[in-house]
Amino acid sequence: MTERQARPGTATRTRRQALLQTAGALAAFSWGQATQAQAGYPTKPVHFVVGYPAGGAVDIVGRTVGQAMSTILGQPVIVDNKPGAGSNIAIKSVIDSPADGYNLLVAANALAANMALYQPAPFDAERDLAPVGLIGRVPVVLAVNPAAGIDTLAQLLKTAKDKPGSVNYATPGNGSTPHLAVELFERAAGVQLAHVPYRGGGPAITDVVGGQLPMVAVNALEAVAQVRAGRLKVLAVMSAKRSSLFPEAPTLAESGFAGFEASVWYGLLAPAATPKPVLAQLNAALQKALAQKDVRDKLSAAGGEVEPGSAEAFATLLHKERARYDQAIRTGNIKPD
Repeated sequence: MTERQARPGTATRTRRQALLQTAGALAAFSWGQATQAQAGYPTKPVHFVVGYPAGGAVDIVGRTVGQAMSTILGQPVIVDNKPGAGSNIAIKSVIDSPADGYNLLVAANALAANMALYQPAPFDAERDLAPVGLIGRVPVVLAVNPAAGIDTLAQLLKTAKDKPGSVNYATPGNGSTPHLAVELFERAAGVQLAHVPYRGGGPAITDVVGGQLPMVAVNALEAVAQVRAGRLKVLAVMSAKRSSLFPEAPTLAESGFAGFEASVWYGLLAPAATPKPVLAQLNAALQKALAQKDVRDKLSAAGGEVEPGSAEAFATLLHKERARYDQAIRTGNIKPD
């Protein structure tokens, strides 16, 4: 049979096969290019975006871990501070950045809380970001002015039960991690305290030390100087285990609230579409950094407990924190400052 006499459709099938072969070759070429690019990652500086001012706890964590990861990755790690809107500016900037592993978010609990705190929700952390790994935690502490006449957690609970709403407590602000931690504690203890929000932990502590309020809830790092000076007394830490900064202070779990835990946690995340090989490389570098003694010592001095682990474990934590903060914020009708 001559070419002119070929069966109808034969030429069409031949062209289709050729197109499929070409498409397959292009896909294979593109996949090969992507694999090579991922294998060479990183080829330029990596940016750690922090949604808080320089010198704060999240900034210290980001710079400490970033310096160690810089050596491991073989590229500089640059910390970019983008404070504002409860850290939403920084979070959104990373979500909107190229998903290539060069813009990462150093996040804290606000990442889980802000989806309920701000309406409409500015982002969906579980959809828009890919966890790299948890870095560690810093406990939230309940501390009082020694002259306030509240010497123990039991005394605090008795006073709060006898006179609901009579005990004022300061926090770094509405919807802050310490505020949400106390909201959760009030429900667990069946008490009612009176919240007085401040714009930051420093001003809140200043007024409690000055006697304007009896109690403050802040992260351990912010309280340590005043506790050591004798101007504050820690009634309890809200972490799962005792803090190395305040070893004499009991946990809430030890004080009759089994399973209660509320800490400020820190983690590293990337845009959602970041290639899995890059995420795996970043997690491996993070684990190596957290295993270094000088990194652990620096974070410990800042009140933190290093908590290495998989990206999957961090994703599970983020999901659980999102759920419980959502409930606390909606039930308490909490609004951002």
